[in-house]
Amino acid sequence: MSKRIEDNYAKLIQSLYPLLQQTEEFKASVRPITEIAENLKAPFESITQTAEVTKNMTTALEAYVAAVKPVIRTVDLNNMGLLSREIAELVNVGKLERIKQGYYRLAEGENDSDAKLISELYPDGVLCMTTALFYYGYSDRTPLTWDIAVDRNTSKARFNIDYPYVKPYYIDKAHLGYGITEAIYEDSILRIFDRDRLICECIKHENKMDREIYNKAIRAYINDGKKNITNLLDYAKRRNIHKKVRERIEVWL
Repeated sequence: MSKRIEDNYAKLIQSLYPLLQQTEEFKASVRPITEIAENLKAPFESITQTAEVTKNMTTALEAYVAAVKPVIRTVDLNNMGLLSREIAELVNVGKLERIKQGYYRLAEGENDSDAKLISELYPDGVLCMTTALFYYGYSDRTPLTWDIAVDRNTSKARFNIDYPYVKPYYIDKAHLGYGITEAIYEDSILRIFDRDRLICECIKHENKMDREIYNKAIRAYINDGKKNITNLLDYAKRRNIHKKVRERIEVWL
């Protein structure tokens, strides 16, 4: 085995072991790290055994994804001892899939849900607009994008992603600290505007919304026994649209 391959796999095991040890999921559903380590010790003495190297590296990556997180960053791969050309090779042979610059996921087997990827890529984001309207049942149109509210100062480069399709809504950071709850979305827990804050945002941006979606959302909110008009008006004051919200809501009440 070449010295560099030995060093790479030593780094891989060293980086994986403390992470995997901490997770109950790994202990219950993934082969023990010692078994993975033994597989990675197999000799690779010639270029003809490249496929076996790729196979064992994929096994280790699968263990990492199962026990730690579904999205793998370039820095994670570098810490495993992989160089840029080796990462590119894993992509070329269909073992890794590039999500966006610097972010990857396993390309084979059962991929994680869109919601899981969103939670990993945008933990600071908040589901809003059509995505949140559909979640609360205020719209029957399946969203074509993930609408996510983020800090106005967030780099636009974060949204240069092939999939899932994401539409960012840039908001001052001060307005991302209230009216937020959690939603069980597919297999993940995501941050989302509560129903009162959501309608407040819809009224604020009504001129940018499809009129039919907007009207149905307002009617659905008015008929929702879980609505809280007091909270809605409080949010409206913070968003400087108190008068506008009162005018819109009173028409429906």
